[in-house]
Order: sequence, then C-alpha cells, then structure tokens
Amino acid sequence: MKMSVVVPVYGCPEALQPLHERLTDVLNRITKDYEIILVNDGCPKGSWSGITHICKQDKHVIGINLSRNFGQVNATNAGLEYASGEYVVLMDCDLQDRPEAILDLYEEIEKGYDIVFGARKERKDNWFVRFCSKSFYYIYNRMVEGDFNPDIANLCMVRKKVLDEYNDLPEHNKSYTTILSWMGYRTSVLEIEAEERLEGKSSYNFSKRLALAIDMLTFQSNKPLYFFIKLGVSIGVLAVIYICYQLGIYFIVGGAPSGWMSLIAVVSLLGGIQLVSIGVIGIYIGNIFNETKNRKSYFIQEILNEREDKETGSDWCE
Repeated sequence: MKMSVVVPVYGCPEALQPLHERLTDVLNRITKDYEIILVNDGCPKGSWSGITHICKQDKHVIGINLSRNFGQVNATNAGLEYASGEYVVLMDCDLQDRPEAILDLYEEIEKGYDIVFGARKERKDNWFVRFCSKSFYYIYNRMVEGDFNPDIANLCMVRKKVLDEYNDLPEHNKSYTTILSWMGYRTSVLEIEAEERLEGKSSYNFSKRLALAIDMLTFQSNKPLYFFIKLGVSIGVLAVIYICYQLGIYFIVGGAPSGWMSLIAVVSLLGGIQLVSIGVIGIYIGNIFNETKNRKSYFIQEILNEREDKETGSDWCE
C-alpha cells in the first residue's frame, strides 16, 4: 500500500461526500494504490450510514465503526493502527484542512523528511480559542521541554516506520501530533490555507478542551508535581521569615502581633494550594490506575471493505 489517509469522523455527515471526492481526486494524482480509512466515533448524527454508502461506491474506502464514542484520540489511534501505507496521512473530517494540501505534504516528505506537519496560516477559530491554544502550548513546551508549534493542525504525513514506532508506545492516552513532535525524527512544517468548517460547530467546548489539556500535561510530564514541591518549599521559607519577623517585633516592641484577617487569608490561600496539589497527585494516581488496567482503548463493531491481511483476527485493535 502506497498511501493511507486516516479520518476520525464525528458530527459532520454532510462533509463526508465532498471529503471523499476531494481526497480521491488528490490521491489519484499521487498513486492508484491507496486507502481512505473513515473511523466512525459513535457519531450521533448518522455518519455511519454515509460511510457505508461511500464504502459501497469505492473499495478504496475502509469504514471502521466503533462500538460507541471513545473520543477523538482513541478514534484516531484506531485508524492509525489499521493503516498500512508507506505514507500515512491524518486529517479531520470537517474540511477545515484542505485535502489538496496532501500534495504539498507528499512533495515535502519526498525530500527526505520522516514527518511533515501542516500549520494553518490563518486559523478560522475565534480569538478566545486561539488565545487558549497559544497559552496552553506555551505551558506545554515548558513542561515537556519541547518546541511544539500551536498552529500545527491534525493534518500531517508520516512514514510507516515512524507510525510503527508510535503504535508500539505502550501508553493508552496518546496525543498523536505532540508525541510525533517529541519523537525527534526529521521533521518539516508547511504552512497551509485553512478553510471554514463545512458543517456545524466543534464538539470541543471549554470544559473538554481543559480536560484534554490536563490529560496531555499529566500523561507526558511529571513537572506539575515538582512545581507544587517548589511552591510548598517557597511558601514554607516565606512563612519562617515572617514568623521570625513577628517574633522580633514581639520581643523588641512588645505586644501581641495584630492582623487576624491577613492570617485567615494566608491560611485560606495555603488550604487552596494544598487542595490543588492533592488534586494533581490524584490525577497522576488515576493515570497510573488507567494504565495498569491495560484495558482496550476502543472496540470495533464493524469494518467495511476489510483488507485480507486484517481478516484473521482483531488483536491489532488493542
């Protein structure tokens, strides 16, 4: 197989037909030996029926129907673990990233790169989403000692050897683009034109984005734990200095030190910091619990146009 294109599908059934048509046109310019893997992540809008229709029309299209919604990360990994192309492309289904950009990614990777990311020139998200994204990746790059570009989209192309290394990573909650960046292979970044979302709105509200950010940080770095250790030590040193200061006033000037309100404020601050730090520790313990269970990240209900090399079992969907 020359090329595989993996597309997790959720919430945009109207985009499937134009996505298929544009992908087919682009891939036929590169090779006739390709596959398009559409992974239905329990879409409530009936995307599976659209995928079924496309699979009947085109044997190049493989439809993977997950048993329920497992989240974009797991749906992405389901498609990536099935892909067998010499080059593997990941992209979203909403057509914000132009399928035609695959031609540019392929031309770039042929220069000898192992990974080529697409970075959106002008993101179509609102200012708040862009601000949150840049703020998170500013923190992320310092937590994991990386240099991840916040403008990088899900659209990227990798060689099969890189994908095999990624699939062999034992952890379950794997964020594809950030881990690829961390892996350190020969990497290039291309600017691509972003388009408006073809249908609906993103299902990622602020709460989901925050949860994803916490998962990414705590799964890939233990620096938040060290941060609270350093914070606790710093506050302890300041507390000792303040106590010495108050004792000095008591013995030199005389009289009981005043300031009960400030004392209550300090105690409340310390209590809040303790609760947050306990919560961070709890998240890490929860991550350990989830990893030690070694439970499958997703279950596949049905595969359409399944390849012969995948018909003998389903161990690949661990």
